[in-house]
Amino acid sequence: MRTLSQSTPRDATVLWALSRKSLDTWLQGPGAPHAPWVRAAGFEAKPGKVLPIPDGDGRLAGTLLGISEKPDLWAYGDCSRILPPATYRIDTDLSSDAANEVAIGWALGDYRFDHYKKSGTSDDSSDVPSAVLAVPAAGDWNEVRRIVESVSLVRDLVNTPAEHMGPLELARAAQELAETYGGVCETVVGDALLKRDLPAIHAIGRAAERAPRLIDITWGDPSAPKVTLVGKGVCFDSGGLNLKTAAGMRLMKKDMGGSANVLGLARMVMDAALPVRLRVLIPAVENVVAGNAIRPGDVLATRKGLSIEIGNTDAEGRVILADALAIADAEEPALLIDCATLTGAARVALGPDLPAVYTPSDELATALAGHAEARSDPLWRMPLWQPYRDMIDSKIADINNAGDSPFAGSVTAALFLKDFVTATTDWVHVDLYAWNLKARPGRPAGGEAQTIRAFYALIRERFA
Repeated sequence: MRTLSQSTPRDATVLWALSRKSLDTWLQGPGAPHAPWVRAAGFEAKPGKVLPIPDGDGRLAGTLLGISEKPDLWAYGDCSRILPPATYRIDTDLSSDAANEVAIGWALGDYRFDHYKKSGTSDDSSDVPSAVLAVPAAGDWNEVRRIVESVSLVRDLVNTPAEHMGPLELARAAQELAETYGGVCETVVGDALLKRDLPAIHAIGRAAERAPRLIDITWGDPSAPKVTLVGKGVCFDSGGLNLKTAAGMRLMKKDMGGSANVLGLARMVMDAALPVRLRVLIPAVENVVAGNAIRPGDVLATRKGLSIEIGNTDAEGRVILADALAIADAEEPALLIDCATLTGAARVALGPDLPAVYTPSDELATALAGHAEARSDPLWRMPLWQPYRDMIDSKIADINNAGDSPFAGSVTAALFLKDFVTATTDWVHVDLYAWNLKARPGRPAGGEAQTIRAFYALIRERFA
């Protein structure tokens, strides 16, 4: 976190963060001496706009930053790049939560994925001086660090090309995370999946040269409330025999975005030492074309005992999640969350920035929506509309992984998963994109963490 400082140096430059309304008040009060300069410059406090203000001797007295009327984590997301190099202090009384949000947004704006760039090239910015924020006194340094480092972990995992982030490498990342916090990570690999009654994971991943596996992390007091996270870990998705187009395949290194997000959430929970018994289950596979790949029309067995007819080999994520959810559901955790880059239909309905959330619990949905709003971590509840369940009926098996209807693809995918969660009351399914198509303040183009800051706040509130 090179753009954050725990201490405030005496020569720190003041940063006045003002909305259009608060600018007028400021200009009539403490900012009155600077009013002629501000008005002459035409500064209107538009979000993201910056105006350096000189003092009477021509030196820098401070800097104005335009922000929106509504609190927004990302209001400070470009500061480390657009402000002149210096250490800044916020000249505003902030609550603890607000101070944390300012620091988190500031630091996340400095994220970059440059592991493959040659040091010293013209676009290598690793050594370019940046604007540094002195974390406001009301802020919690450990909380800020925890969230920034966890989101950065998610981004790094998703951004890494599939060549270097296959099932094995994903398992190693999980192992390292578990060991860091004193957890245990077990991995079931290849044909051992069949011996452990995980046939669906094995079937989807068996065609790949890199063996499929189930990653299983446990952490915390066994007697504490159980919180289980399940993440889709398709490290590359060709579509299988229902092969994707070139354009459709281009970003499929990110099809393990669900697993990356649950690892980021797990890191937050463990780093904060929340009083829960945490379990993380990640089925990690590649969906590729080979002579032993599953075919449309095949029927697969599952751990739950339900049979799945394969309507489309490109709807593989829900199949591997079926086995992992069956394990999780058997323990009836107090909270079960699964995250997956599951359907294009969710993106058609809600776009890339608004993950679709499904849960049978109105109380849980309301609480989660509140935390999402407070943390600028958007999501949108979608209906588990049971009348659509017949769209994925099968004539020869218990369920079809795709069905024939072109309608409600995200809803039917959620209903598919619901058949494998029958004992757990508080279950949430998240259909997310895990990717920024374009750069915005605090959110560079590429891999992204979605919903996990809201879930972390929910878990803290419910169990801490």
